[in-house]
Amino acid sequence: MTPAAAPTPPPVPTPPVAALVLAAGGGRRLGGRPKALLPFRGRPLVEHAVRVVREGGCDPVLVVLGAARARVPVEAELSGCTLVTNPDWAEGMGGSLRAGLAAVPPGCSGVLVFLVDTPGVTPAAVARLLAAHRSGAALAAAGYAGRRGHPVLIGAAHLAEAAAGARGDAGARELLNRRRAELRLVECGDIAVPDDLDTPADLARWSAG
Repeated sequence: MTPAAAPTPPPVPTPPVAALVLAAGGGRRLGGRPKALLPFRGRPLVEHAVRVVREGGCDPVLVVLGAARARVPVEAELSGCTLVTNPDWAEGMGGSLRAGLAAVPPGCSGVLVFLVDTPGVTPAAVARLLAAHRSGAALAAAGYAGRRGHPVLIGAAHLAEAAAGARGDAGARELLNRRRAELRLVECGDIAVPDDLDTPADLARWSAG
């Protein structure tokens, strides 16, 4: 009699990678129009950012709000997201990064930091960063013709260091510069556009497609 084959063990689940959408800016150079609520393809820009990180493979999704933090949950569809309030949003990106990292749930292997005002970043670019992380990269950033850009992925081992260095508008720049030798640059220039949306001219260009 042929012995019964041993049962196949269930696959080990892959630890999740959280997305941190930084959407607290007040849009000073856009006449005080909060960036999260700028119109993009007929809906608030923050909805587009959330859709990109989800389709790229991130879960959970945290959205850091500051300017218009009372309006955004009413005017934008953000169901399933964790909303994080940064009362010091006017300080710059650093405060939002600290607030968001403090809210990341345990068990995530890393955090993808995504700026709400980069509508040209695609789910495919997000997926490339996640693939680099899951192949061993503790720090990864999208590259465009060899130059570092956004989004950025920070492994769990570096989250405390990232938060400690997040000041002013620097965001994770201090960490990435200090750990340059460990950073994996993932070329995304063929599938994404890194330009951010800062001025009325930028908004007009993006709105025109």
